[in-house]
Amino acid sequence: MKVYGELATAERVAVIVPGADTTVATFDNGTKRPGGAARALLAEAARLAPEERLAVVAWLGYDSPPTLSLGAITDDAAVEGAAELRRTVGELRTRTTAPIALLCHSYGSVVCATAVPGLPVADLAVFGSPGLDTPSATALTGPPRHQPTTDAALRAAVPQAVQVAHQARHETGAVPHSPLRVWAGLGEDDWVRFVPKIKIGSLGFGTDPMSPGYGARIFEAGPGGHSDYFAPGTPSLRNLTLIALGRPEQVTS
Repeated sequence: MKVYGELATAERVAVIVPGADTTVATFDNGTKRPGGAARALLAEAARLAPEERLAVVAWLGYDSPPTLSLGAITDDAAVEGAAELRRTVGELRTRTTAPIALLCHSYGSVVCATAVPGLPVADLAVFGSPGLDTPSATALTGPPRHQPTTDAALRAAVPQAVQVAHQARHETGAVPHSPLRVWAGLGEDDWVRFVPKIKIGSLGFGTDPMSPGYGARIFEAGPGGHSDYFAPGTPSLRNLTLIALGRPEQVTS
């Protein structure tokens, strides 16, 4: 995990959760990877809203599977990553009361969808998603899923983090967080659109979050491919930045 910007004074926080083929060695390789994506997001925020204080967390808390592997079509790595992402959000909640947005690319969307139920976050944006194992966006606001029984410390940590945040909001007069907003986007040239959105046994991931029945808020991603969502000058970067800034009324669809 690497933080860009000042977390202590941030008014909003975004966590970038990458997909397959992301390693420590490639973590900072341009806007296709979390480090470069975080810098692009901050630069776009400075352009769109220079008065806002945004901190961006570039995260890689799981063993991201290679794209061409069995691991990339099962959720084993996602379940492990979700537990670590929940720990990360719990830690962030003890350091800031700012609303948190999860920006989740490709296989990272599977990680986020597994982690987000019960988490104190304001926005979840999935893009280039291979599918999610939930029937609707509403299901993501339910109780935690896939939570190991040995993870008692985590089960205690997240509610405690919420209590700390609520107490801080009471003392500072900050506005309470709104209910979770779920967003979905897909580039026009993203090959993942051809991936069947089904789950058969342990293979596949399930529902397409872009489908009308899923209930996500659709954001415009533009003509880009699977790894172009944080490229400067794209509708996807602009909209992801607006989501991170908590400006849903300005997001284009």
